[in-house]
Amino acid sequence: MLDGLILGFQVALSLDNLLYCLIGVTLGTFIGMLPGVGPLVTIAMLLPMTYGLSPIASMIMLAGIYYGASYGGSSTAILVNLPGESSSVVTCIDGYQMARKGRAGAALAIAAIGSFVAGCIGTFGIALFAPMLGRAALAFGPAEYASLIVMALVATSVLVQGALVKGLLMALLGILIGLVGMDVNSGAMRFTFGLPSLMEGIDFVVVAVGTFAFAEIIRELRPTKDEPPHQVVAVDSLMPTAEELRQSVKPILRGTGVGMICGVLPGIGATVSSFASYILEKRCAKDPSRFGQGAIEGVAGPESANNAASQTTFIPTLTLGVPGSATMALMLGALMIHGITPGPNIITERPSLFWGLVASMWIGNLMLVILNLPLIRLWIVLLKVPYSWLFPMILILSCLGIYTLSNEPMDVLLGAGFGIFGYVVLQLGFSLAPFILGLVLGPMLEENLRRALLISHGDPRIFIESPISAGFLLASAVMLALLVLPAVRRSKPHLEQEA
Repeated sequence: MLDGLILGFQVALSLDNLLYCLIGVTLGTFIGMLPGVGPLVTIAMLLPMTYGLSPIASMIMLAGIYYGASYGGSSTAILVNLPGESSSVVTCIDGYQMARKGRAGAALAIAAIGSFVAGCIGTFGIALFAPMLGRAALAFGPAEYASLIVMALVATSVLVQGALVKGLLMALLGILIGLVGMDVNSGAMRFTFGLPSLMEGIDFVVVAVGTFAFAEIIRELRPTKDEPPHQVVAVDSLMPTAEELRQSVKPILRGTGVGMICGVLPGIGATVSSFASYILEKRCAKDPSRFGQGAIEGVAGPESANNAASQTTFIPTLTLGVPGSATMALMLGALMIHGITPGPNIITERPSLFWGLVASMWIGNLMLVILNLPLIRLWIVLLKVPYSWLFPMILILSCLGIYTLSNEPMDVLLGAGFGIFGYVVLQLGFSLAPFILGLVLGPMLEENLRRALLISHGDPRIFIESPISAGFLLASAVMLALLVLPAVRRSKPHLEQEA
């Protein structure tokens, strides 16, 4: 590990990579403070621009945007009572109450310190556990990978907001979109409708930009009532008291542990980890009634948890090639754009990429502390940027990015179509996370499914004969059962009454 980290810092400390790290964390902080934008939309919009960058530079920048947004989201949660990021929703509860009591500076400082500590420990977790998981994954065959992908899709469908059926339908739809084009094995055309432009499939970037960037712009075009501007609480001294620091130590460590565990599990991520940390802190508190009234633990724990989760979610994405969230699916797509297939061999075949990314996270977390504390008053000014300026810029950049992929107007039209699709399904209460994961994992599922059945001469028992594969499928079945059985029990009395 030590040799890998030395190599990583040599890569990350080059001037080019330092610049892209700074761009990533700065942009991440900014978009994290703007409700409705977020890292998902931003990374989708910037994917076309990564074609001209090296793989390591693009990953350093996109990763900086992702974990930088967790920092930025806490600032608006504390100062405006408006979470810039979904993972900062919990921070509003006690962070804003602290701000109203004149302790906004202390809340911001503790949030930044907790995020920094969690980010550093979470990055150490990547350096320690990712190689171990990668070595274990070398024993995976096609059957194990197919079952793992099924478990990831089921977990995401079960845990997203909304009904299970909606989540599974979106995952299935994503898989179908991923299968558009020529079948490389048989040469048969699938879902091309006679259009030559679809023979090579639909570019991942087109779908990502359409369903996230375009759909978000359409949502913002809806007529809304004029709302009064949000009042930004004044920031006092950024120095927390000794008692506040003492009260924050254990919540930061507990939140980091919760976040690291949640980040590795598919479909959970930063938002769930912050809620889990808040519940844990409330149970550990001697006086739970303080929570909701400005308890410093209610800021320290969740902010540490969401940042730790933002780091460790890279472990399954890089070592197994299985993203745990929609944002990680976009990161996976960014690697595939450069012809890199994530998996257990990435550490040995691309050591400069893996270790350079890990080292850049330590550097990025240090940059974020500098950006989020001394420059907090600058970020408050940027909160006043009107959305009427911001979203047209996103639209123009997104269209240019899609067009430059292959200089095809058809790609822009497809992006617009997926934008309408994304807007409609969001209005109907569906989640886009299972869709984008299905899109990325669908071709991988098909490939491993075919290879497994080829090895077994068409015998499906290969998926249950392997203990690892059977374990993944059993976990999928348990997750489905835990969600379905309570619903069946609730509906049973109604059916008996009707009978």
